[in-house]
Amino acid sequence: MSAVREGIGALGLVVALALGACGATPSPDPSPDPGRDGESSPAAARAQAYVEAALEGRAFAMLRELCEVAPARLSGSANGQKAVEWGLATMRAIGLSNVRAEPVMVPHWVRGEPERCELLGEDDAVVEDLQVLALGGSEATPPGGVVAELVMVRSFEELAARGEEARGKIVFFNRPMPRIFANTFRAYGQAVPQRTSGAVEASRVGAVFALVRSMTTRIDDHPHTGAMVYPDGVPRIPSAAISTLDAESLAARIERGERVRLRIALHCATLPDVESANVVGEVPGGDLAHEIVTVGGHLDSWDAGQGAQDDGAGIAHTLEAARILVASGLRPRRTLRFVLFANEENGLRGGHAYRAAHAHESHFAAIESDAGADVPLGFGTTAKGARFAALREPLHALEPFGMGALTPGGGGADIGPLAELGAELFGLTVISHRYFDYHHSALDHIDSVNERALALGAAAVAWLAATLAEIELPPRT
Repeated sequence: MSAVREGIGALGLVVALALGACGATPSPDPSPDPGRDGESSPAAARAQAYVEAALEGRAFAMLRELCEVAPARLSGSANGQKAVEWGLATMRAIGLSNVRAEPVMVPHWVRGEPERCELLGEDDAVVEDLQVLALGGSEATPPGGVVAELVMVRSFEELAARGEEARGKIVFFNRPMPRIFANTFRAYGQAVPQRTSGAVEASRVGAVFALVRSMTTRIDDHPHTGAMVYPDGVPRIPSAAISTLDAESLAARIERGERVRLRIALHCATLPDVESANVVGEVPGGDLAHEIVTVGGHLDSWDAGQGAQDDGAGIAHTLEAARILVASGLRPRRTLRFVLFANEENGLRGGHAYRAAHAHESHFAAIESDAGADVPLGFGTTAKGARFAALREPLHALEPFGMGALTPGGGGADIGPLAELGAELFGLTVISHRYFDYHHSALDHIDSVNERALALGAAAVAWLAATLAEIELPPRT
């Protein structure tokens, strides 16, 4: 099994250029990872250089700039187009080659006027205003809104059992993200079907609206939006997410035996598709230039916040990794291709368009960052058996920085289609306990991002990209 070639550039040049580009003086970590001979290995020295370059680098500055130039980058929006233009300009400034916009047709859903949700009392007098956000893709309500009684359920099975009771009413899906799971993405996966398919299941039993508890373990007054879908053949009823604080309040009323009535007005609409783009730039390869290592995150975001965590962080990781590698003078064997994907949030059009446009190429590996800006732990991967072991060996170089974990299962929504082309997939893993506090809400703001944690994620991505550009892996078995 071949390790990474020692010749990913002269390591002294890596340090000098990567740090010098930021105006910093190298200050070695006192405990770099030693090689088997007791001295620092090439992989460890490279990790050291990239970490120092990132900590004195531009990841946070680029993220702040993106959030200022193009916050709320929903596909099809004016800010979505500004983000594309910003991405192209930033890649050119970094010094990437073959920078271009690859066209993608994307959905264009608009929120319209702010939503209203009112708890009604006797004679339909307003008792309280509640905090809701329309779910992405939802139909609007009739002009005066929907007025109906609430039926609370915690599962699709419970809804099916109480179907007649829900006819003509608002179905309130109140299944929290389970707190017992240490992995918050697992908790999200347990609860999110009520958001994506709640309106469909409610429609099937004759309900007039689907109201969904926000996807977060935090109890606060900030609703979290997200995508929902309408399959053919089912009447389209509107759907919205309610804040967890208001969800708790409504549940308490229902559990006390109160009859709860709401008036909800949504003003959203789905407009014709518009043209956007995947933003692409490269570090050309050498003797294996025809083999591609793709590195990316998604450029779009929901419209409730700035999109700093989801997925501005992934964009910053991608671009800062590219900057470090270009500044280092890296001459990789394989071509490194950096991609800012369009339309992950409500369509995955960018990932599928990239696969279609590049299906004729040889994709060796792909890395995605779409888990937020917190402290990096390492990577998940689709690699198995001998290939996993071959990758485990060099990744020890990241262990002194706390980000040397390699775990089974990984990748990302945008790069997922590349598995069909033979690419080994990798997803940056970060501490996720706070991610869903911000995710798809107004709290997804630059102030939620720690500058050093973001920088370390970029260093990890740069190191893995350089490693994958050189490493030889055994055949799949």
